[in-house]
Amino acid sequence: GEKMNLKCSQCGTNYEFVYNKDEPLPPNFPFCSKRCKSLDLGKWLNEEYRISSPIPQDYETSQIEPEATSESSDDNIQQILRVAQNLNGDTDSELVNMLWSLRKKLG
Repeated sequence: GEKMNLKCSQCGTNYEFVYNKDEPLPPNFPFCSKRCKSLDLGKWLNEEYRISSPIPQDYETSQIEPEATSESSDDNIQQILRVAQNLNGDTDSELVNMLWSLRKKLG
């Protein structure tokens, strides 16, 4: 395998791992730890990160129809927690706190 030296984009820690073409990447890649991966996910969920490219003018938003759903925000939070659990192996307490904060903002 090829030894890779990386810098965590969340905390700046330098870390290394061995890349093998036919094996999966480390579970926290591209972050140094589960904590940093969870913090990054929380920032996306709290809308601290945004995609900066504008929507093209010829894109018709009227073609997009919202899904009809009867799910409550608690159901949505539970779905997000299940996704986070699948990504990280278990739910991180900081991530759970960020999700509940998001739930309060959504009402």
